[in-house]
Amino acid sequence: MMKTWPASTKRSDPGSTPPFPPAYSPSMPDHDLKQRLDLALHAAIEAGKVTLDYFNTRALGIETKGDGTPVTRADRMAEHSLRQIIGARYPADAVAGEEYGLCAGTSPFTWIVDPIDGTFSFIHGVPLYGTLVGLEKNGEMVAGVIHMPALNESVYAARGLGAWHRMADAEPVPTHVSSVASLDHALVLTTSSDYFRKAGLLEALDLIQRQAGHNRGWSDCYASLLVATGRAEAVIEPLIHKWDVAAIQPIIEEAGGRCSDWSGLSTVESPDCLISNGHLHDSLRALLPASSLPR
Repeated sequence: MMKTWPASTKRSDPGSTPPFPPAYSPSMPDHDLKQRLDLALHAAIEAGKVTLDYFNTRALGIETKGDGTPVTRADRMAEHSLRQIIGARYPADAVAGEEYGLCAGTSPFTWIVDPIDGTFSFIHGVPLYGTLVGLEKNGEMVAGVIHMPALNESVYAARGLGAWHRMADAEPVPTHVSSVASLDHALVLTTSSDYFRKAGLLEALDLIQRQAGHNRGWSDCYASLLVATGRAEAVIEPLIHKWDVAAIQPIIEEAGGRCSDWSGLSTVESPDCLISNGHLHDSLRALLPASSLPR
């Protein structure tokens, strides 16, 4: 059951905004979406700064949640930052997050946030963790941001506005998935073989690894960022939550790729996920069961 984040009367100052994609005319129907994408990127960057205050320190305050996964003080403080910044600009929007559940709104929009995607990496001082901000409108994911605080790298997109890649303080540039169309030349990623083991799907993982030209275990949302920027061809995840993939779906699709569950359905509600450059999607789906759920 989703927990409700209590309303707060104190709002953090969003501060100055970073560089964004080239300006769109205010007369365009997607102007509001562009503004929301701007805010999503700003919120992710500010929350990322919160995580860096704790990264590689002894002040993590690690606890274990009811599902056995770790959570840190940084997770909670970063999600609080996200909610404050979003709520200050769009108080009528709903916000749903991994750590504090759903705070209902009255508009058609729901922000879906994951303050630290890759908490295990974060705890161990590995810089491949990210902050995710997704925007849903009437049940459809319309915008998303992946920000890697320790790498100072971001990829973000909104429907009809393209996908954009930004390294450090450089100007953002359009980004696109790779053109690799053969599995034996593909780099296929997954967060961990442990997830396949827990789902009883090690045989499926072994089959994929034998078919793909290259395999790596680069962590969580970083793997999706690599697909969106053409540096990898696919990510396969057997155990995933909505907040893990909500921000990623519009980014991958605006970059020219595909994001679906293992049955091929374009959704962020399933427990499994296949992300690809599009060219290899059907080939990879053929190697997977229709669902990662036990049958």
